[in-house]
Amino acid sequence: MKKALLLLFLSVFLTKTYAQDYFPINESVQNKNKNYTVFTNATIYVTPTQKIEKGTLLIQDGKVVSVGNNISVPKNSITIDLEGKTIYPSFIDIYTSFGVEKPKSNLGRSRDPLYDTKRVGYYWNESVRPEVNTYETFKYDQPKAEELLKAGFGVVGTHIPDGIAQGTGILVALNNTQNSKQIIANKITNHLAFSRSALTNQAYPSSLMGMMALLRQMYLDLDWYKKGNSETKDLSLEALANNEKLVQIFTTEDKLNSLRAAKIAKEFGLTYILKGNGNEFERIDEIKNTNAKFIIPVSFPEAYDVSNPYLSNQIELTDMRFWNQAPSNLKILSDNGVVFALTTDKLKKTEDFKPNLLKAIKYGFDKTKALEALTTIPAAILGKSNEVGSLKTGSYANFVITSGEIFDEKTILYENWVQGTKYVVNDINSKDIRGNYNLTVGKDTYKWKIEGTANAPKSEITTTDDKKVNSTFAVSKNWISLLIKPADTIKANFTRLTGFIEKPESLSGKAVFANGDELAWTALRTSPFVAVKDTVKTEKPNPVIPTTYPNVAFGDAKKLTAQTLLFKNATVWTNEKEGILTETDVLIKNGKIAAVGKNLSDASATVIDSKGKHITSGIIDEHSHIAISKGVNEMGHNSTAEVTIQDVVNSEDINIYRDLAGGVTISQLLHGSANPIGGRSAIVKWKWGAAPEEMLYKNQPKFIKFALGENVKQANWGIDNPTRFPQTRMGVEQVFTDYFQRAKEYDESWKKFNAGSKKGKAPRVDLELQTIAEIINKERFITCHSYVESEILMLMNVTEKFNFKVNTFTHILEGYKVADKMKQHGVGASTFSDWWAYKFEVNDAIPFNGPIMHNEGLVVAYNSDDAEMSRRLNQEAAKAVKYGNISEEDAWKFVTLNPAKLLHIDDKVGSLKVGKDADVVLWSDNPLSIYAKAEKTIIEGVVYFDIEKDAEKQLAITKERSLLIGQMLQEKNKGLSTQPPTKKEKTEYHCDTLEQ
Repeated sequence: MKKALLLLFLSVFLTKTYAQDYFPINESVQNKNKNYTVFTNATIYVTPTQKIEKGTLLIQDGKVVSVGNNISVPKNSITIDLEGKTIYPSFIDIYTSFGVEKPKSNLGRSRDPLYDTKRVGYYWNESVRPEVNTYETFKYDQPKAEELLKAGFGVVGTHIPDGIAQGTGILVALNNTQNSKQIIANKITNHLAFSRSALTNQAYPSSLMGMMALLRQMYLDLDWYKKGNSETKDLSLEALANNEKLVQIFTTEDKLNSLRAAKIAKEFGLTYILKGNGNEFERIDEIKNTNAKFIIPVSFPEAYDVSNPYLSNQIELTDMRFWNQAPSNLKILSDNGVVFALTTDKLKKTEDFKPNLLKAIKYGFDKTKALEALTTIPAAILGKSNEVGSLKTGSYANFVITSGEIFDEKTILYENWVQGTKYVVNDINSKDIRGNYNLTVGKDTYKWKIEGTANAPKSEITTTDDKKVNSTFAVSKNWISLLIKPADTIKANFTRLTGFIEKPESLSGKAVFANGDELAWTALRTSPFVAVKDTVKTEKPNPVIPTTYPNVAFGDAKKLTAQTLLFKNATVWTNEKEGILTETDVLIKNGKIAAVGKNLSDASATVIDSKGKHITSGIIDEHSHIAISKGVNEMGHNSTAEVTIQDVVNSEDINIYRDLAGGVTISQLLHGSANPIGGRSAIVKWKWGAAPEEMLYKNQPKFIKFALGENVKQANWGIDNPTRFPQTRMGVEQVFTDYFQRAKEYDESWKKFNAGSKKGKAPRVDLELQTIAEIINKERFITCHSYVESEILMLMNVTEKFNFKVNTFTHILEGYKVADKMKQHGVGASTFSDWWAYKFEVNDAIPFNGPIMHNEGLVVAYNSDDAEMSRRLNQEAAKAVKYGNISEEDAWKFVTLNPAKLLHIDDKVGSLKVGKDADVVLWSDNPLSIYAKAEKTIIEGVVYFDIEKDAEKQLAITKERSLLIGQMLQEKNKGLSTQPPTKKEKTEYHCDTLEQ
């Protein structure tokens, strides 16, 4: 009893709230505790890899003084014997929003957008907020702190998650009593993300590519500003410059976004710590090659409730597979040498952290690596290894005391000490009272059985003739509280028993009856507790579905490689002067077309009998919007020439595979038509399974999307009060003229600066005007969305004034009216085969449009502008035969050679010519036939679609779904949480799609 009271006193004394040394003390006598606290006989992990048996830890004033086996103990020391216990450094979570209020938006951006900033003295874009400092609004959240302390955390990094440049974060010790010591560093991290600020109604950026462009412009402006070139002061750029030496944390929340952030970092020589979302394993090679350090959540999806077979059919295989594979993410990252810290971010409850981490360990994640990811690695990332993350001399006395190995399910976490201040999670001094007792209360005798776990015992009371007695039982700080209820539930004549545990073999205390009488009670142990041997085998994790490339339905088990292929006796559509050849062979070798002719042979080739079949070059879609992430339009400004689709190619889009199944090998991914001057395009080869950067056409010509008509003047946007210029077709012309003139002057200013040995103040690098200057200098080509003849003539006139030409009019549904003028200008046409009357400005469209322009001598192509149509472009080409009596050979060029010419890549693709890229399709029939199927689609000698393997994949998908459904049903049968099945509606982008 005396020992318990002494420890209680010391606990109160040691957790006294301290103010700063120079603060006046009015509530008590001022004194300082200079005593040492010594923990002896413990297993001590100084670091995850440095372990001391029977060790001693000496702390004073919140710091580690010494640790080891032969420690000299000062006289003024309080000694705590931890025989059989283990000490670990407390955990660190460097990515939280602890103690901050997340900004909430009530601006209704979509109904009344703002185009220019209302802030004065700050950066022009309101999602760039590096001047925000978390410490200025931070409020210590004790309830949340206790959740984290119970999970083993002692230190957290926190920031305000709002905007693209989000400002600085702080490092906080979870010290519930010493307020003045809670903030370890008030500026330690600088945060960035691909997210708009909730506090702005500014329309730009509205897309992911806009955010990428804004980041680039921000860094260019920072460099320009630091060199003293600005005439005005910018508080945001000042703050950004001051934050440069801080740890840069970039929130990506997706594997592909991590690659995008790493791309920005590489361009500007930056080092980002990337905060991922748990799907990094799906692109592990690319993730590894970033050489970045990561912050990874330990949040795994719940199994779906698949008990209803009809509803379960709605679930995407990708989502089912991710549930199965996600717990292996940490192991895969670790095995590939990726350095990462762990975070509680994305958890529904902090208490889920340990079960989830133990799950990852069951899936193969090494325990030592897990401890490093929670201690030494986050400390090193923050540059605080001398202060936190270990128990080395001089570091903060942040540690947990456990009953054993910390990543064991049965281990009890007793205490979490932060800066030398104790937080009790479970009473370390609680006595194990489990066993069988004879309980005597006055004249009544009972049988009392106490079982469960030592720190959470359970009680059962029966009469001497084994009738169960209703009771409730609790133990706290070695005090027993027992309530014996009457058999008659209507009566309230309870008997209350309390007592302090001194000897587990003999319990005693005071009983208070319903009438107020008090008597002593005793309980003598008749037999000790005997743990029931656990006969249940350790549950093995679900077999993990192998990752595919990409990791979605129809992905391949391994990355595909080029083959040597010899097609024999096919009908070959050369698109060259040889025309269509019958009974002809095609040899593909080293990714190129090696030979076209008869009786070809190659000993190393796989021979494919193609008799009765047709071989063509791959279809090229000049105008597509598939496989784009987070927005096809950057509609925030009337000119967004600074953005590029190359930044946001989505390599996981199933439409890529569908295009391959339709014989498409190349597409130009275009910006939408929300503004007169849109973004730069991406020419891609559909290399299914490759990373986004690998899909980009090498050394591709530079293109940009322009637009005319209803979309650009916001006539169909549904905005209450449209204010963005232009609002008329006349205004559209002025936008072009204005930007071309400004770009010309911009280009001249740089030429003058460079010619003058770069003396004086440098012009500001403006990515938008730089891109438009490339157009004027004939280094970048325009593809223009167009319908009405007057606007088509207008843009040609404007460009001719600036001495360059439009490259391609796309859609161009009134091209037949001005085909002669287009021929004179030198522009090509990429149109629809037979779309008309789907909106007012296309009322005059006719299906003879393409053939008329072709007969005028224009280079004409048919495009899709649609995910569904893009896999049927062979049939679209056939319509030129139907409506215009175009020859089959010329009609086929509408979707192969002609789009290659429009894209200036016909020297490499578009026809079957020796030396060109082996982008080839084997068709079952005449490719213009509605019965024709693409049997093999090949890009640079790699077979990316094979109709026979496709059938195998479909069977494998059915089998995999059945396997995963079985695993999920098992989860539900075990009583584990599940989530309802949901159908994800995928947005298919078109020219006018606006990101919400």
